[in-house]
Amino acid sequence: MDTRNRCRILEGVSSTTARRTTMITWFLLVTLFCKSTQGGNADGNSVWLCEPWNLTVNSSKQTIVLTWEDDPSCSAGNGTVVYELEVLAADHPQHYDEVPVTPEQTGEVHVWSWRSPLALECASHSVRISSRYKNQRSPWKLERTLPALGNVLEAVVFPQNDVFRVGSTVTFCCVLPPGAHLKKMSVGGYKDTDTNTIMISKQTHALTVLLNRISKNSCTNVFCITELLQVSGTCVYVDDLPADKNLQCETRDLKSVICRWTVGTNADLGETRKSYWLQGRKCETGYKGSCSIDVAVNASVTTWTLVVQNRLGTVNLTDVAAMTQRVYMLAPDVDVSHVNARNVCLTWRWREHYYTSLNVSCQVNVSSGETSVISETSALSAVVINLIPNWSYTATVRCATEKHVWKWGDWSPRVSFHTKGDVPDPPDVWMQMKENHVIITWKELLANQSHGTILDYTVSWAKTGEAERRNSTTVTAGQSVGLSVDTSAAYSVSVTARNSNGSSSASSISVPPWSPDRTGLNPSRISGSDGGFSLRWSASPKAACGYVVDWCPTSGNCTVEWIKVPPHQTKATISSKNFRNGVRYTLSVYACTQRAPLLLEQSEGYVREEKIQDNLFEHLNVTQQDYNMEVSWDPVRLAEQPAFIRGYVLYWSDNNSKTSFSVTTANPEATSLTATNLRIDSYEFTLKALTAVGECGTTRRSTSLNSLTDALIKVITIYLVTASCLILLLTIICCRHWTCIKWKVYPPVPKPVLMDKWMTSPLPPVLSVNVVPPFPG
Repeated sequence: MDTRNRCRILEGVSSTTARRTTMITWFLLVTLFCKSTQGGNADGNSVWLCEPWNLTVNSSKQTIVLTWEDDPSCSAGNGTVVYELEVLAADHPQHYDEVPVTPEQTGEVHVWSWRSPLALECASHSVRISSRYKNQRSPWKLERTLPALGNVLEAVVFPQNDVFRVGSTVTFCCVLPPGAHLKKMSVGGYKDTDTNTIMISKQTHALTVLLNRISKNSCTNVFCITELLQVSGTCVYVDDLPADKNLQCETRDLKSVICRWTVGTNADLGETRKSYWLQGRKCETGYKGSCSIDVAVNASVTTWTLVVQNRLGTVNLTDVAAMTQRVYMLAPDVDVSHVNARNVCLTWRWREHYYTSLNVSCQVNVSSGETSVISETSALSAVVINLIPNWSYTATVRCATEKHVWKWGDWSPRVSFHTKGDVPDPPDVWMQMKENHVIITWKELLANQSHGTILDYTVSWAKTGEAERRNSTTVTAGQSVGLSVDTSAAYSVSVTARNSNGSSSASSISVPPWSPDRTGLNPSRISGSDGGFSLRWSASPKAACGYVVDWCPTSGNCTVEWIKVPPHQTKATISSKNFRNGVRYTLSVYACTQRAPLLLEQSEGYVREEKIQDNLFEHLNVTQQDYNMEVSWDPVRLAEQPAFIRGYVLYWSDNNSKTSFSVTTANPEATSLTATNLRIDSYEFTLKALTAVGECGTTRRSTSLNSLTDALIKVITIYLVTASCLILLLTIICCRHWTCIKWKVYPPVPKPVLMDKWMTSPLPPVLSVNVVPPFPG
């Protein structure tokens, strides 16, 4: 490289080095300037810093309120100043907070508040404040200390008579007089709270409790007890925000609005009592859940606002509606006119002309006893039909707007009326067929069927096809009549009832000819339930007008009962006030035809089977057959069967053994059972009937089994004794009637008669005659 080029390179290096040296020099100067500035800040000289000015501290119960203004120099800044605040309780930091102030807020009065968890009387509270601007911070500035309660003569609990929201954690403190010592603090209704007590100072103790129960009947007590058993305390209220809900407004007269709501389950005691305002107006009856205001009602949609407030807060309830669509109508006045036997006319109106501009729909409720019928109409009158003659009714009416049915109005006061009388309804007729007569029976007409006092019934009958030869009879008492007719022929029978208004239309029934085996049916068994019978049967195409089910006790004479069933129904629940447990009933199902009723099915059963009493078998006979014993009895009468007999069981045992033997039959018609292969001994036989309620009707009989030789000797002895008795009887009879027998067997011989000429007559052959003197008589 030549010398000229080398010189140029050195000159470049020299200039670069010079520039680098200059930059380092300026960097050192700036660093020294910053250090000097920071040192000035540390000394507080010649540096701008915004500080609080005109600082004041106030308190209210447990709340500390701090107010201050900005130093006039603060207006020179263009950034946000942050004020740092710290609260000390009993010289211990308790709370820290920051309040930013923007340039726009500079020059205003600043307010900061904080609620201490500890009552201010329990410990001294101090507040200090400092400001921070960018990296600059002022020293803490202590305004003043709020002192705790001084010396007291007796223990005091804070806070006193305050209100807390349920779920809050609250600290109570007890300030003791000098020299006193705490034994315990507690809260009424909260267990084990005394274990949470802490000591703030020698004279002050604190207890922190989670208040999770609303004060229902009274305030909640907080106790402070010293070692000398001196008790002091306070009573606080635990409640919640108003829990009222479901605001609903309506109008009744179009001149006022009434709003109702569900009242919340708040304590509502003393300090927590709620206040109500409806549309900004004070409501004195709000605790009842309703409030009304006078206001002109129109068709516009309005927001109705209810404000509910207590010490813990405020709740707003709203309801948006047009009151012309929320009309709850008042009750009208009802008049009755034109009362007839089966209809009546009702009219109604309102005393005030509230609803003349509304289209209304009304409901008419006509009732009698427990029966009630509601009908609807859009008019202000109604004709009620299908009433029962000679019957008492009451009627009431309520109405609602027709277009917007908000709710039905109040029912009017009831008006009463009594319909006129009329002829009776046709009686319900049935029959009982006997071998030589027919019993026609009918049900007594109820009050709503008789339409007046029944004077008598007329029964008329004629053979089928001989209507012109009709007979009749009048029955003034009872609900049946026996007809002595030719039961081999069919008859048509009709019954009418008569009251002071006339006779009813006739109820007719056809009576078929009597036949001993007319049924040809074997009754099935049926079990009762719930005091009656549930009966089902197969449908019959012959049942043109339905079915008739009748029932009667199986044994003895009875009055038949019956019900009628529609054609489409093939089941019925049979009940009667005359049903008795332990009585067998026969239930018959008939098809109602255009002619005589046709018997379809029969059933027998008990409403409830009962146990048969002991000694059922009155004549229990025991007969020895070789080494067997046959026990026989008379058939059990139906009247003595309070349950179905399903068979019999015979038990026996001898006197020398406790072993019992038995033989059973499942034939309810059986009348004997045999005990076989017995030994010669004495036996006790026990006969029982088998039923659904168990073995019952127990009857006992004791006898002995004799040997066959003894039986033969016994037979011979019986014969000899019998023969001897007969001979003795004949002898006695002959002795008592010997004279008569003698004259019959040995009549007396006449004495010979001597004639004058007997000597002249030829001599007859000589006869030898022995004269036997007569028996003593």
